[in-house]
Amino acid sequence: MKNLLSIEDLSRPAIEHLFAEAVSMKKNRGSRGPRPLEGQVWALIFSKSSTRTRVSFEVGIRELGGDVMFLNAGDLQLGRGEPIKDTARVLGRMVHGAVIRTFAQRDVEEFARYSGIPTLNALTDDEHPCQILADIFTYEEKRGPIQGRVVTFLGDGACNVTNSWILAAAKLEFDLRVAAPGKFWPRPEVLKRATRIAGSEWKGLPAGSSGGACTVPLGKGRKIVLTESPQEAASGADMLYTDVWVSMGKEAEATDRLAALAPYQVNRSLVKLAKPDALLMHCLPAYRGKEIDEETFESNAGTIFEQAENRLHVQKAILKWAVS
Repeated sequence: MKNLLSIEDLSRPAIEHLFAEAVSMKKNRGSRGPRPLEGQVWALIFSKSSTRTRVSFEVGIRELGGDVMFLNAGDLQLGRGEPIKDTARVLGRMVHGAVIRTFAQRDVEEFARYSGIPTLNALTDDEHPCQILADIFTYEEKRGPIQGRVVTFLGDGACNVTNSWILAAAKLEFDLRVAAPGKFWPRPEVLKRATRIAGSEWKGLPAGSSGGACTVPLGKGRKIVLTESPQEAASGADMLYTDVWVSMGKEAEATDRLAALAPYQVNRSLVKLAKPDALLMHCLPAYRGKEIDEETFESNAGTIFEQAENRLHVQKAILKWAVS
């Protein structure tokens, strides 16, 4: 039994194993293969709305032979204040695994600790490991190993998706550039975790680094670059990546966020600065005219929707791994 609560939980060989499994599952989908979840019931516990995450996990569990029940917060006593550890100890005696999409990272961690069943993080405010694993799988499927490449994230650099990209960069030895206004840069504690994963020394952010640019070394020549210049971040990049500017739970900040992040829109002029064969990715849903314009989205839709499809194949590999 294994849990996936953070990309930090996975070794590099484990990630490579998941990708090899996902290749096989994608290739052989539709033929009856191994059914490692045969006879199992998994619970999807979602406090946040979802399209891709819910559908990909429900389909994946069924294709691996399992059954699934979907539970939102209003379906459970959690919605009336029952402690997560009590819910975990009940469900751990009734179901065989749990996929949780919620707000606090500590809730997923506490559920895993008390339930005694495989627990998968399907998104929290802090991390989105399944998404980033599928994104990296998509890149490697199309362009080869991500090691040594340059990934540029544009927009809210303090969001859960960025956090998981930061941890992945430390694990898989690629450069990550985060282009965002200084107040939307990643939290120092996330960067510190990345340096620990990479085996390098955390020296803190340079004084006055809330503006301009700064670099966090990861060792072996790799680094995380934080910059307020979207043009500098995009220049020569192997991948451009963006996400919504107003994440769930941040709606009250919408006006300020849209104004501050407007210069970080992904559009044709920005894409031209990246390498000619650079991939453009978006984890969806996309708000055209905000983080990305219509023309740029549609011209890269093939990659973006294959990226979405790959959530199914990678998560099936994760489910198989979790019960092995």
